[in-house]
Amino acid sequence: MRIQLAQRQDADELLSRSSLALLVGMLLDQQIPMEWAFAGPYTIADRLGHDLDAREIASYDPSEFAALLAAKPAVHRYPSSMAGRIQQLAAYLVEHYDGSADRVWEDVDDGAELLRRLLALPGFGKQKAQIFLALLGKQLGVRPPGWREAAGKYGAQGVHLSVADVVDPVSLDLVRTTKQEAKRAAKK
Repeated sequence: MRIQLAQRQDADELLSRSSLALLVGMLLDQQIPMEWAFAGPYTIADRLGHDLDAREIASYDPSEFAALLAAKPAVHRYPSSMAGRIQQLAAYLVEHYDGSADRVWEDVDDGAELLRRLLALPGFGKQKAQIFLALLGKQLGVRPPGWREAAGKYGAQGVHLSVADVVDPVSLDLVRTTKQEAKRAAKK
C-alpha cells in the first residue's frame, strides 16, 4: 500500500519507501496540519540532496540542521525545537537500532513489545506511539499478536481517528471531521 499522508506524490513516495521519513513525519505531526508534517521529511531530504539517513542527521551540526529546517518554507512552525527532536530521534536510532528505523518494529514478539519500543523513541508519548503502531498495522502490515490492543482505540477497524486511517483525500476529510467533533465536544 502506498502511504498518502502528505497528499503530495513526491512526499508520499518518500514516506512509502523510507521508514525513517515516516517516523520523522510522525514526530513532526503536532501543532501543524498533518499534510505539512508528513511533507516535512521530503523537504528535509530535498534540502540535504538525498533520502534521510539517521547517522547523518544525528551527526549534523545542530545550528546548521536548525537552519535547514527554518529555511523558507519552514518544515515546522517551531523549526529549531523540531530540529533538535529529529536529531535526538536519529541519535537514538543509531545507538539502539544501528540507524535503521525498520529495526524498531522488526522481530517483536507482540504488540505490547512494539508499543514499548515506540514509547522509548524520543518525542513519542503514549498517543503518538499508539497512533504510529496503528499506522504500522493498518497500512504497512506490521501486525504482531496483540497489535490492535496495544494501539488502543487507534487500532480499531472502521474508525477515522488518526493518520493511521488516512489512505486518500476522503479518509483525510473523515479524520478531520472526527477531530473537529472531538474538540467541540471537549469544549462543552
